[in-house]
Amino acid sequence: MSRKLFGTDGVRGTANTHPMTAPMALAIGAAAGRYFRREHSGVHRVVIGKDTRLSGYMFETALTAGLTSTGMNVLLLGPVPTPAVGLLTPSMRADLGIMISASHNPSADNGIKFFGPDGFKLSDDVEAEIEALIDTGVEPAAADNIGRAKRIDDGRSRYQERVKSTFPAGMRLDGMKVVIDCANGAAYRAAPEVLWELGADVIPIGVSPNGKNINLNCGSTKPRVAAETVVAHGADIGICLDGDADRVIIIDETGKVADGDQIMALMAARWAEEGRLNDNTLVATVMSNLGLERFLQERGLRLERTGVGDRYVVEAMRRGGWNLGGEQSGHIVMTDHATTGDGLMAGLQFLAEMVRTAQPASALARNFEPVPQLLKNVRYSAGQKPLETSAVKDAISAAQSALGLKGRLLIRKSGTEPLIRVMAECEDEDLLTQVVDSIVDEVTAAV
Repeated sequence: MSRKLFGTDGVRGTANTHPMTAPMALAIGAAAGRYFRREHSGVHRVVIGKDTRLSGYMFETALTAGLTSTGMNVLLLGPVPTPAVGLLTPSMRADLGIMISASHNPSADNGIKFFGPDGFKLSDDVEAEIEALIDTGVEPAAADNIGRAKRIDDGRSRYQERVKSTFPAGMRLDGMKVVIDCANGAAYRAAPEVLWELGADVIPIGVSPNGKNINLNCGSTKPRVAAETVVAHGADIGICLDGDADRVIIIDETGKVADGDQIMALMAARWAEEGRLNDNTLVATVMSNLGLERFLQERGLRLERTGVGDRYVVEAMRRGGWNLGGEQSGHIVMTDHATTGDGLMAGLQFLAEMVRTAQPASALARNFEPVPQLLKNVRYSAGQKPLETSAVKDAISAAQSALGLKGRLLIRKSGTEPLIRVMAECEDEDLLTQVVDSIVDEVTAAV
């Protein structure tokens, strides 16, 4: 069954523009409520979290209306990280979890992500069935069976305790100066509090959300201010989250940035040494650097690649029984502890390794030399299909021939934004630039 409404991570778009409108959110809520109510009788619950976007109020209200109209009882968590919804959905015996967030996107965008009763994101098939219910419409509950809505005040604190429980028992961060950039997003209170409670000297930035400044020149996609803050304060490390705190990047004490690939390399090697990396396998997407794959191979470890999107990483992990995976962008998934990427939890694992080894962040954040990689994006409009033009196809074919065995090429549509992503890796940086630009020029000409 095909999906038109859902992308790689739920439904996403610009607020008040299809599909991210209040009427559509109401319809989505009703369809999701009807889908999950059909499984059994009795009490039905859904937990809803959100980030700090202004439009979150609108979508929270619309989803609540749709869900309660089908008899679902709604538990409203307020601003919490995405992984908190994954945690609290099974903990609160809910049938469904919903996160209202567009992750790293600008504040004008928003999205709706779903978690099943087990705390994991829904499969493509389930999302397609919910889409079908939206198309056909759903029968509302009888008047005396309409659901209720209730605010949950301690959702954030429950999540914080769970995150702290993944930090080694008895270990403290005393004497460690940590810059934490919360992207003016969902973790603006949780992340600084967790670090302070573990003993760190915390320098928080991106902790003054106003509804419109989420991810604005801050967070994991814009780490410049955090890097400058680390250097200016002589901090030991910078931890940058994105708007919903399911991503992380690390900044070492010199101000240099380490992406998700470097973090995964560190964790995979450490876990393998301790005998807790299941089947000696790390799961990552096709975007992860070839240098990461070589790093693992040198240690007798294996890299399992998936399509782009942390949901597909988790699906592969569950199928294979693997317990560590993630994305270059900073989603780090540890299924021993969480059901989805958790930026704060991954940041704590990096800090624990600093304490354990007594090494600076710079020594732990550069585990392999990345193969030169170039990624460029081309924005397109609804209805356009630039990858289907003969000129673009010819450019891609020519680029693949030019690279041969010297590198690799990946062309894809973003699942979260109207972008064509053109990525290549090659040791020859001149050739790398040439092949990427040749494709970008043709895609640009086609839009």
